[in-house]
Amino acid sequence: MKNKILILGASGFIGNTIYKELLPYFDTYGTYYTSDSMFEDNQVMFPFNVEKDDINVILEKVQPNIIISSLRGDFNSQIKLHQEIANYTLAALDCKIIYISTVNVFDGKGEFPSYENDDLLAKSDYGKFKISIEKLILNLPASKFLIARLPIVLGVNSPRINLLKEASKNNTEFEVYPNLIISVTTANKLAQLVHYIINQSLEGIFHLASNDIIHHFDLFEEISEKLELEHIVFKHNYTSNKDRYLAILPKHNLLPDNYQISIQQVIEDSVLKEEIDSLK
Repeated sequence: MKNKILILGASGFIGNTIYKELLPYFDTYGTYYTSDSMFEDNQVMFPFNVEKDDINVILEKVQPNIIISSLRGDFNSQIKLHQEIANYTLAALDCKIIYISTVNVFDGKGEFPSYENDDLLAKSDYGKFKISIEKLILNLPASKFLIARLPIVLGVNSPRINLLKEASKNNTEFEVYPNLIISVTTANKLAQLVHYIINQSLEGIFHLASNDIIHHFDLFEEISEKLELEHIVFKHNYTSNKDRYLAILPKHNLLPDNYQISIQQVIEDSVLKEEIDSLK
């Protein structure tokens, strides 16, 4: 195993999916925040609180050559953390950051989908925070980083799908945005793409999103129908009088066809995996 990988945020939904994908193939380590005996008993998982702990202790122990950042937490603490990671990466002979970013770095736009080289513009605090981390990482040499921007990430056990199921179970509201046009992906596809990126030693900025787009309401309405969910009350939230885009699409850094995904595949993946899991 050539690559030694450290995943920051390996207990989260996205981070843990990436961790499970990479573990059989690489010398893989991770950090976790939520107390869980499964993580506590795992010799390759380190407890880490971004607001209190020193990441350099873990970096010195693991000495990774790939750091995947999928952290959540206090914004200021994360900025400080990523500066320390950038310093470590710069000083190491063979080390790269794969930073998991978001479509929200474009949430101040809205007239068109956004591509890899488009100017960043955020309105939300979250989007502005993600831009600040991206700018920090972009100061590194090109060979030292890859920024992976994500759209909405779904999957059978994703937070949004779980909320949809809970809304059906409890006959409660599920918020949708009829005028919002989005792209999506699944956690499993994302993990496969990260695996491919590592194998191919890719660098730069990638939009790991579906190659097509859909209205937010249409997406969740179709998923709920295919899952045969009942009693869902869709709460329609109109943020503008006309269609608005919060969608990223790949254009300049395209991946092979078998690594791309469509909206329909995202929907089918969620439904089919639900059926498979029910048979186990």
